Parts: sequence; C-alpha cells; structure tokens
Amino acid sequence: MTDIMSRKSVSRKKGYRMLHRMTAHWQLYIFLIPTIIYFALFRYYPMYGIQIAFRNYKAIKGISGSTWVGLDNFRYFFAAADFPQLMMNTLSVSIGTLVLSFPLPIILALLLNQLPSQKYKKLVQTTTYAPHFISTVVMVGMIFLFLSPSSGIINKLIARLGGTPRHFMAEPKWFVPVYVLSEIWQSTGWGSILYLAALAGISPELHESALVDGASKFQRILHIDIPGIMPTIVVMLILNAGKIMNVGFEKAYLMQTSLNISTSEIIPTYVYKRGMLKSQFSLTTAVGLFESVINLVLILSVNWLSRRVTESSLF
Repeated sequence: MTDIMSRKSVSRKKGYRMLHRMTAHWQLYIFLIPTIIYFALFRYYPMYGIQIAFRNYKAIKGISGSTWVGLDNFRYFFAAADFPQLMMNTLSVSIGTLVLSFPLPIILALLLNQLPSQKYKKLVQTTTYAPHFISTVVMVGMIFLFLSPSSGIINKLIARLGGTPRHFMAEPKWFVPVYVLSEIWQSTGWGSILYLAALAGISPELHESALVDGASKFQRILHIDIPGIMPTIVVMLILNAGKIMNVGFEKAYLMQTSLNISTSEIIPTYVYKRGMLKSQFSLTTAVGLFESVINLVLILSVNWLSRRVTESSLF
C-alpha cells in the first residue's frame, strides 16, 4: 500500500513540475499550436474513416449509417484469385528497390567525401541530383522513349552490339528491373545528401590521426566514416522498411501496359482501380488498413532488431 502511495506521489510531483515548466515558458508552447492543429485535422481526425473497412459503405448513408460487416472486406481481399500475385508483385518491386537502392546513396556519399577536387565533386553532385527533380510523368515518358523497340537508344545499342531489339515494356519479366533501375537513377544522388551531411559532422582530427598512423583511404572509410554515419544509416533503414508496402503508385500505374499487367499490377494500382474507378470504397479502405498494419509491424520489428544488434534505433 505504501509503495502504491509513494508511486502516486512521485507521479504527482512530476506532473506538477511539467505544469510549472509549461506555465513558465508558455510563449514557447504557443508555437506548437499550429503543429497540433495540423496533426489533429489532417492526421488524427481522418482516422475516423478507418471504420469504412468494417462496413458496407454507401455514400448516401454516410459512415455511421452504413451496414457493419466486420471482417468481410478483408476476407474478400485475401480470398481473391489475384491476391497472391498482387502480393508477389508488390514485394518484388518494393524489396528490389530497397535492397538495390538503399546502399547506393551511402556508397556515393562515401566516394564523394573522398574527392579532393571540389569542382569535380560539385559537378558529380549536380549531375546525380538532377534526376530527382524530373516529374514522374516525364520520367516514365523518357523510359518509354529510351526503351522503344524501333527508336530507343537502348535497343539501338543492343542492335549495334549484335543483339536483337526487345520490347521491354511489353514483356512482363522486364517490368520490375526497369522500375527498380529507374528508381535508382532518380533517387541515388538525392538520397546521398543526408549521408554527406552526416559525414561532414565527423571530426577531421580522426582522419588526421589515421593518416599519421598510415591508414589508407579504404581503411579510413571502413573504420571512421561508416561507424560515424551508422546511426543515420540505421534510422533510414528503419524508415524505408516501414514503407515497404507503399510502392510508388504514379510510376507503376504509368508504366503499366496491357501486356505487362501480370507483373505491374501492384496493391496501390489495385486500390486505385477498385476504389476510384469502381467505387468499392470499403474494400480499398480494408486493403489500405492491411498495408498500414504490415508497415507498422515491419518498422517495429526492424527497430527492435536494430536496437539489439547495433544499439541504434529510431525510438
């Protein structure tokens, strides 16, 4: 009984101290009001609509007036004939993008950090950053032009080397490689900015000491640079793992053709077609909730594993 009373007393004192700090610095807390309003209106209030996933939603009846159907929408999605293929396509694109595109910005940042020439470094940075600012529509248009079987530069190069031109966008097996490679081209340079900023925070004295000891560039990268940016790498890996089900909808939808639909139909495009074009709002809300739960489980799992292995984590 005394332990319970003492814990209540301690928690009460902490509450008083927090209230005192808030009243003493109330001007600073005023700046939080716009952020709180933003999250309340655009992040938390829309969560009221999650219940559409458990109802047979009819717009004329509203959310609360629609019939409650429980998990029927989830059962329908999991039992659908195309569910296994949708999951396989989505995971192929997302895991392929994560595995191949995640380490490349780190490698690029480490290499740029070792360049002695600032002019050449700025030239490489500008060249690699530029694709990030190309809109998705323009990017997909460029992909179709480059891979055109008749006039595309890729097929012309294949023909010059003695090969046979291919219609890449009409063959299902090429959708994932083309998507992943275009994503690498567009995101590698931009993604390296964060790691370059982390490398700039490493003390130059560490490199000077390593040079005095006769360490090579590779040894300094291995034993100074990589450990120095490891917390940043871990945080970015956790965040990327938490988005593994959220494949870029715009690029996938624009790259779809009637001939590659067997591999290009992923969950986001499925949601768009069922929700927006066929008005199956309850089903697509259930699919979106399913994606969110998977992402939440992944981000918590990777965060826990990272904390156990590297002692660095997001939370």
